[in-house]
Amino acid sequence: MGFILVNWHVFLLAFFISYILGSLNSAVIITKIFTKGGDIRMMGSGNAGFTNVLRSVGKLPAVLTIIFDVLKSVAAVAIGGWIFMMLSAGMTDSDAVIRVGKYLCGLFCIIGHSFPVFFKFRGGKGIVTAASMMLVADWRVFLVILATFLIVFVLSKIISLGSIISACMFPVYTIGFCLIDFFFFGYPGWYVYECTVTAFIITVFVIIKHSSNIKRLIRGEEKKIRAKK
Repeated sequence: MGFILVNWHVFLLAFFISYILGSLNSAVIITKIFTKGGDIRMMGSGNAGFTNVLRSVGKLPAVLTIIFDVLKSVAAVAIGGWIFMMLSAGMTDSDAVIRVGKYLCGLFCIIGHSFPVFFKFRGGKGIVTAASMMLVADWRVFLVILATFLIVFVLSKIISLGSIISACMFPVYTIGFCLIDFFFFGYPGWYVYECTVTAFIITVFVIIKHSSNIKRLIRGEEKKIRAKK
């Protein structure tokens, strides 16, 4: 607790940087460039994310959207990890502090992506941003999440279904790998708690953002992926 109180302003700085980077919504920016001012939030499903860009604008803009969403998330988590590494230098549990910091900075980047300060707080659903955060925070979780998504998508051809199921499995995979760290590598108990709670918050956030998709899935109306040529 003393560590947090002494460095509270540095924590806020890390979270602020992550939020600002997340607020650089690639779908909105790239669509404006390719359509000479068009707003992706007024097209297709109205979501400022990769899938809607793919369907409404085209393959190249969609690919660029993914690339820049990945880059901003990686940057946010990497910067956050570096800040937490500096703070925890010399501490016994430095590795645990760094990973928890990455998870928390990833959460704020996802919040920024979905509620971007630069675009009237109307952004995307955070799937690509969340996946990129996992890659930097814990590559083990990323690999099993990616495998889960690909299996569901190949079977269903529905991106939202793969995203929702993967999001639901995120805290499950997180606690699994954190317990391995706890029992076999000596990580502290609070590390397991902090990472799992953060993963659960991200899951709830993603599920809420996909509420309309869930309703369409239940009704059998969710569209399979088809790109605009």
